[in-house]
Amino acid sequence: MTAWERPSIAGALAWARKYIPPPEARLLLRHVHGCTAAHLAAWPEETLPAAEREAFRRLVERRKAGEPVAYLTGLREFYGRDFLVTQAVLIPRPETELLVELALHRLAAEARPTVLDLGTGSGALAVTLALEWDCADVTALDYSREALEVAKTNAERLDAKIGFLHGDWYAALGEARFHLIVANPPYIPEGDPHLARGDLRFEPRAALVAGDDGLACLAPIVAGASRHLEHGGWLLMEHGHDQAAAVRGLLAGAGFSGIASWPDLAGIPRVSGGRWRA
Repeated sequence: MTAWERPSIAGALAWARKYIPPPEARLLLRHVHGCTAAHLAAWPEETLPAAEREAFRRLVERRKAGEPVAYLTGLREFYGRDFLVTQAVLIPRPETELLVELALHRLAAEARPTVLDLGTGSGALAVTLALEWDCADVTALDYSREALEVAKTNAERLDAKIGFLHGDWYAALGEARFHLIVANPPYIPEGDPHLARGDLRFEPRAALVAGDDGLACLAPIVAGASRHLEHGGWLLMEHGHDQAAAVRGLLAGAGFSGIASWPDLAGIPRVSGGRWRA
């Protein structure tokens, strides 16, 4: 990778466009220069300090090698808020916002709803629900202590009041019950070719892979939910593009009612869930 001709914003972006898409180049330069998109557009001939040029060069090299932009900048936007992310957690994705919308619709039925986010990761779901529905009592749980630290940091940054638990799915809950359980668990089958492509190559494998059929986490979540849902409570889970029928089958077998799947913006069944009636 050769150096750029001019030590300016415009020169840096022109150089970077040879290796990565222009929107990514602008995002990385904004991160390094600590400025807005408007600043980049308004001051293209501004000289970049040598330290910033070198930092930008290193980030472009890493992105060219495939490393996700979110890990390079340490941030990813979700539901209108910036969340800190590290390689200890999955990168929040737009399709997961469907889970937020479905959850908020069901929280409206309770005056003081209790919510459990299973496998919280970065805390994007738990923090968003706590901020969008401030009367909710939200608990976030994860098996990874590193992920919990990221989620706690996001809750503190965004001033969300959340309880945190460390454990393997329901093991740490005791007799606690909730009006709503949400989960975006691992659901990619072992050996799926997508694991060797794109951002997935860099994300924590334990947060992605779930056995030969991708149901190794979804199945115990469904099986254990009845012991921790209030009468009439909902379980909502994100899953893979071809798993909706299998997840609905798990819900039916566990005695849930009102079972359905909902499509994301691409029309792909992305979330399935059901209601528990004791």
